[in-house]
Amino acid sequence: MKNPYDVIIRQVITEKTTKLAEVNKYTFEVDRKANKIDVRNAVEAIWNRKVDNVTIVNVRKKPRKMGRYEGFTAAYKKAIVTLKDNEKPLDVFEL
Repeated sequence: MKNPYDVIIRQVITEKTTKLAEVNKYTFEVDRKANKIDVRNAVEAIWNRKVDNVTIVNVRKKPRKMGRYEGFTAAYKKAIVTLKDNEKPLDVFEL
């Protein structure tokens, strides 16, 4: 079994993900090699909550320019985790 703290890298905090957190959906940046089962087991191990659904999204790199310099942002994998209805919300800032 993989270490759960190696699977979940960080929480993605934006306006959209903050609204999703109100309906028990939490967004995390996860390891590039992680699958849905790894993410489910990691969330259940870290926070002791039951997971209802996991959706995985591969976020591609984007071109960026800063003055005369050009480059790309890093590509990463994002997981949207839905908790069961009877579970209490995650306190993701305690991680």
